[in-house]
Parts: sequence; structure tokens; C-alpha cells
Amino acid sequence: MKKNQIVHLSLSAMLLAIGLVLPFLTGQVPQFGSMLLPLHLPALICGFVCGWGWGMAVGFVLPLLRSVLFGMPPMIPTALCMAFEMAAYGAAAGLLYRFFAGRRGHIYLSLVGAMLIGRVVWGIVSFAVYALLTEKTFSLTAFWMGGFANAWPGIVLQLVLVPLIVAGLERARLIPLKQENA
Repeated sequence: MKKNQIVHLSLSAMLLAIGLVLPFLTGQVPQFGSMLLPLHLPALICGFVCGWGWGMAVGFVLPLLRSVLFGMPPMIPTALCMAFEMAAYGAAAGLLYRFFAGRRGHIYLSLVGAMLIGRVVWGIVSFAVYALLTEKTFSLTAFWMGGFANAWPGIVLQLVLVPLIVAGLERARLIPLKQENA
């Protein structure tokens, strides 16, 4: 195993651990905690820092593992749909970050693109999961409310924290703009 692969594996494991613990902190504010989307942050950051492959893996595993270990989020339909959404976040963040590298606003372009792609994937998977595995339907209203209207505090948090963290890591030369792994 190459040195950068070991580093990415270690960072991915750390971000996975952060993702398992972070909802305990935000959950202390019951009305607001889940609206902060605490599981999304580690998946997005992993995509930026470790590349699309690791970001996708951490994003997919995190909600499923958290559901198995702690019972939250519920496996069907929430954790299952979130797994695909967050895998898309991590993969898109890593791919778009490489694509926009060197351009002005590359972090925001990558982040907003990843957030939109992840929400579209969540909507498509939710429609399928609800139709196949539950007695309920997933409407456009449910997509709008779950993906945007009720999620606005988490969206704002992501738009503030992720660029600050990624820009700080870039300035410290802890993440390269051109990543070797895929």
C-alpha cells in the first residue's frame, strides 16, 4: 500500500468516526439538531480531502453503520436513502474538486454541485425505496421539504464550514489540488 493510500484510509476512518459521534452533539437540540445534517459534513469533507472513491465509501457506509450501531437513523427508509445521497455527496465533491481545481471559487462550485447532485440522488432513491419497500409514497412536496425547506440550517452550515475547512487545509498544504487516487 502506498503512503498516500494509508493516509487516505486513516483520514477516511477518522471522518467516519466523526460522523458516528457528531449527531450526538447536534442531537442535544432536538428541534434543530437533525436539521443541521450532521452526517453530511464528514462525507463532503472526505470527498474533498481524500478523493471521490473514499468520499463515496464513507458517505455510503456512515448512515448504514450508524443505523446498525445506534438505531438512528432508521434503516428503512431513512438510512438506506441517505446512504446513496451521501455516497453521491462524497463522490461528487471529490470529482468536482478535481475538475474545478485552480479556478476561482473552486471550493464553492464543487460544494454546491455536490449538494445538488446528492439531493437529486436522494430524491430518486427515496422515490424507489418508498414505492418498493413501504406503503407510503414519496412526492415532489416530500422531496422539496426534506431536501431543501426543512434542511436549510444544514445547508447553511455546509456552505460555511466545508469551504472554511477545505480552504484551511489547502493553505496548510495538507491536501493537494490534484489528487492521485480515484
